Amino acid sequence: MRPYALLVTVVAALLAARTAPGCTNILVTPGASADGSTIITYAVDGEFHPLLRHIPAADHAPGELQDIRDWSGNVRLRIPYPAHTYAVTGIMNEHQVTIGETTFDGRPELENPDGGLHYWTLMWVTLQRARTAREAIEVMTGLVTEFGYASTGESFSIGDPKEAWILEMIGPGKGGKGAIWVALRVPDGMVAAHANKARIGSFPLNEPQRCLYSPNVIDFAIEHGYYDPAKDGPFRFCEAYCPATAQTLRYTETRVWSIFRRVAPSQSFSPDLHRGVPGAPAYPLWIKPERKLALADVMALMRDHYEGTPYDMTTGVDAGPFGSPLRARPMTFKLDGATYSWERPISTQQTGCSYVAQSRASLPDPIGGVLWYGLDDTYTSCYFPLYAGITAVPPSTTTGELRKFSWDSAWWVFNLVANYAQLRFADMVKDIQQVQAELEGNFLALQPAIEATAQKMLATDAERARRFLTDYSVSAGEQVTRRWRQLAEALFTKYNDGYVKDEKGMPQELGYPERWLREVIRARPEELELPSDQVIHSPASY
Repeated sequence: MRPYALLVTVVAALLAARTAPGCTNILVTPGASADGSTIITYAVDGEFHPLLRHIPAADHAPGELQDIRDWSGNVRLRIPYPAHTYAVTGIMNEHQVTIGETTFDGRPELENPDGGLHYWTLMWVTLQRARTAREAIEVMTGLVTEFGYASTGESFSIGDPKEAWILEMIGPGKGGKGAIWVALRVPDGMVAAHANKARIGSFPLNEPQRCLYSPNVIDFAIEHGYYDPAKDGPFRFCEAYCPATAQTLRYTETRVWSIFRRVAPSQSFSPDLHRGVPGAPAYPLWIKPERKLALADVMALMRDHYEGTPYDMTTGVDAGPFGSPLRARPMTFKLDGATYSWERPISTQQTGCSYVAQSRASLPDPIGGVLWYGLDDTYTSCYFPLYAGITAVPPSTTTGELRKFSWDSAWWVFNLVANYAQLRFADMVKDIQQVQAELEGNFLALQPAIEATAQKMLATDAERARRFLTDYSVSAGEQVTRRWRQLAEALFTKYNDGYVKDEKGMPQELGYPERWLREVIRARPEELELPSDQVIHSPASY
């Protein structure tokens, strides 16, 4: 099986394991970043074991066909190859083009099971064919026009070294043709985000430099009763194709609100929308950051449980004695006739892997594109660099399966650390973050020297430069996995049987935080309270 055929089989099988839409994307334009990068983030959420793959560039003979496979690996259809396809690592190709997504579902009746291309297939096929973000939009929309679109609603984040775009797409229903879609270029200097809800509202109809759309985007909505021009005002894609409820707003827009509140805190974005208050104004599609964002700032945005807000998941009785921000699924539950929901954070234990993709016009493509890759929960993960010019990926990211633990699998090692930390999260997470900060800090500090060396090599020996970048990227990934194995052993040794070992290795009884003890005493005062400290004389029983 060819590498790209293997990729679609693996990705399809993994993404089929999702039980609900659950991804988060941030888009940072060059003018909004500290170093002029376009930055696209993508948390791939779902209960699955990700396998990172590199697809090499290739030339193709006239008439050669590419297999498009379904979830089970069966060939769904075959489409013509272009004369040349580009190398792809994860969600970035050799020209620094990046594609992420979040699923918004929208109107379920518009899913077309007869369509040829699911969203994940569309992403990796496009990355093999597009040199720019705008070209990626043309490829994606052209492919679904010709071969059909099989998924529910999707918001795609598409970036290159100069631009960032949001493309929102939904199917035409069973037996329909093509797809309904709109794409907007994020203005330079702005930051955008989306999280499982369509966010494009009204859009210009005669500005092709910043907006593209399918010819039927408005007429289709009118024909199907999703939009009435006489009473609904200006057409809004998100209102027509992704109507909101209080539950979906809480699940989706709370994440967007939290990103925006951190990027521009002085704007004091109201929580009313994500709390489902009727008539609350929508959040803007993009905002101007109060300061330009460094790469580390964007990584930090992906590590969020609403800390410091009324929705802080590390506080309250539901966080347990040690401030865990994680909540067991299902997120929504009923009790005594009422419906309740846990918060849905950006950082979640359901993340399989995440990306922070950096594209830079100031550097040649093999060096300018860096895919920072992390496994499992973004909060306890560790991002390491994968350059656009590499020809291989770390072995520990390419092995393993969901049904069997393996020390060889980076994903399983990260899961082990993250899950064990739940025993005493507030303490253990500090140990995890110390290693996380050390490794990521080293990678970021080394980046200028690595790139300067690679650029010198590239001028005289391109293949040598690619080998250098590959060796560095692979060793970085393997270093992270190795350190996380050591971290797992260290945590198990330090936090054992309810004790916490001090710096001399002596077990200490640290007990529970006072705030949690008070909650327990309020619930069970009589069972736990001891009588006064006095000698008790009991009569003999014999």
